[in-house]
Amino acid sequence: MNNTTVSQVSAWGNGLALRLTKPMAKAAGVSEGTPVRVTVKPGRIVIETEVEPTLDQMLAAFDPQKHSGEAMAGGPVGVEAFAHGDA
Repeated sequence: MNNTTVSQVSAWGNGLALRLTKPMAKAAGVSEGTPVRVTVKPGRIVIETEVEPTLDQMLAAFDPQKHSGEAMAGGPVGVEAFAHGDA
């Protein structure tokens, strides 16, 4: 759904605020407390919901060349040494 509405920036304390109507918030899937990312460029303000990626999205972004391999460079220690018979 692509919906454009003309709103007005208002004073709020020492800053400025933009009020979202209930229909606008519902269409965007936001409510009080929803984290958002605000990007500002000359003449442009973009507000996007900051949604945590799903497991499927994280798995799709996984790069085995970059993220796999041995995490520990040393040999087995502690319980690992006993399990491998290295003690």
